[in-house]
Amino acid sequence: MSATWFPNTTQWPVKHPERLQLYTMATPNGLKVSIALEEMGIPYEAHLVNIMENTQFDPDYLKLSPNGKIPTILDPNGPEGEPIAMMESGAILLYLAEKSGQLLPTDRRGELAVRQWLFFQMAHIGPMFGQFGHFYKYAADKTSDAYAVTRYTNEAKRLLKVLDDRLAVSPWLAGDEYSIADIATFPWVAGLTWYDGLAVLEFDSFKHVKAWLDRCEARPATQRGRQVGLFDH
Repeated sequence: MSATWFPNTTQWPVKHPERLQLYTMATPNGLKVSIALEEMGIPYEAHLVNIMENTQFDPDYLKLSPNGKIPTILDPNGPEGEPIAMMESGAILLYLAEKSGQLLPTDRRGELAVRQWLFFQMAHIGPMFGQFGHFYKYAADKTSDAYAVTRYTNEAKRLLKVLDDRLAVSPWLAGDEYSIADIATFPWVAGLTWYDGLAVLEFDSFKHVKAWLDRCEARPATQRGRQVGLFDH
């Protein structure tokens, strides 16, 4: 195997170079990967990338994630036994599921269902919930125009309804089994509490989403994964 390069080992010292290295923070996107790793039982070593201090723009970190986002992984035991670095949480989840043979169905229809709902999260839930939080809470004093707040509030409510309708007929997003589609999505739904916006989103009306969220949160791997990359917010 080629020698594995590790970023800035002064800032992110590596104790277990044979393990998968996770560079993350306990945001919804970051939690996806730590929870997945705990579910899959893949040995890993976690490193905090404090985005509140712009650590994600460290030149070494940008070699792992050219877009300067979290999470990223560095797997010394990648394809063909060669190290591989990966960014983008959805791509990482697919990589880990295929690597471990877990949380991704082996039948084609089941696999496609998971990919469909995973992409739904990446393209809609994450971006729209993030914009809702930004304009509803963090930029509330930076604009007098209610257009953005109204737009993203309505879109977040619409997306919650899509989830609720799906979960009314299926215990998990992709079907009968818990999958990386659920792992990708529920941290974003849970993260709505950060924005103090549950009331304006009428969250209590989405009963199937609430029950599903409770099931996701109750899993032991979720509790363990939530302890990775903690920060004050």
